[in-house]
Amino acid sequence: MKHALKTIAGAMALIGATLAGAAHAAYPERPIKLIVPFPAGGTTDTVARFIAQGMGEKLGQSVIVDYKAGAATIIGADSVAKSAPDGYTLLMGTATTFTLNPILYPTLPYDPLKSFAPIGVIGTTPLAVMASQNEPSTDIKSLIENVRKDPSKYSYGSHGNGTPVHFAAEMLWSAAKVKVTHIPYKGSSPALNDLMGGQIPLSFEALPAAIAAAKGGRVKILAVTSDKRSPLMPEAPTVAESGYPGFSMQTWFAIVAPNGVPQDAQDKLSKALSDTLADPALKEKLSAVGIQPGYEPPSGYVSRVEGDIAKLTPIARDNNIERN
Repeated sequence: MKHALKTIAGAMALIGATLAGAAHAAYPERPIKLIVPFPAGGTTDTVARFIAQGMGEKLGQSVIVDYKAGAATIIGADSVAKSAPDGYTLLMGTATTFTLNPILYPTLPYDPLKSFAPIGVIGTTPLAVMASQNEPSTDIKSLIENVRKDPSKYSYGSHGNGTPVHFAAEMLWSAAKVKVTHIPYKGSSPALNDLMGGQIPLSFEALPAAIAAAKGGRVKILAVTSDKRSPLMPEAPTVAESGYPGFSMQTWFAIVAPNGVPQDAQDKLSKALSDTLADPALKEKLSAVGIQPGYEPPSGYVSRVEGDIAKLTPIARDNNIERN
């Protein structure tokens, strides 16, 4: 009798373990929501749609893009941080979300490392150092020489206080030990328009937009801010090779889940993202909108966050960079 009871108990335990395993293996059982903390229609939206389609195909479930814009991505990021950690709500954020906001907002409602479980890094976008056609400088070396000769002639436009463009510019001026007057605009378009019109001599811009503007002959690209030359414009030198070794400032994209998500769900999502980014057709699509695709695992996300915060915190402090 005792032997029979033990046999039954063992069988029940085996069935329970099997069912539990099946439950875990079933993830995802319903559509997954991918939150974009920007308005619809921009580059981040386009990237999110490409990634959502690819991951959905790999996971066998729809990945639905949703928008929660506002407050420099804080609203969307905070909503995901406070979501149920079940693997069904994800965030696609940028360097602003994960590194600049923690530097600029002492009371940020989320922590980029403690509030999220990283799924992986999608890729990067370099910035371009741009000059108007009226500006005599032809490269970074001549630009810095001209600024030193007469700093009163020089100013640069940015997308606003505390934006990646603002940080990139102040990184360069700090490295060169020069001061250039900052003119913050409300976004990319007005800054680029004034640069093309010759109202300002300098600006920094995401490389795809910079290339489009340069084709019109009204602006010129002096260098790119990535650590390596961009395949989008391989003839443009990097700032690093222009006399400032180690210089690198790029915006980047990553997907995260709320902290506490089950490990098996995190692993499946990471693999789906990795497999999606390995697709040559998707790589072409991302490159066409200015993203240099390159999957990095969760550890790569952590390294980027820690490295960027360590590098950019002194830039913010020494140059009094604050959000509007």
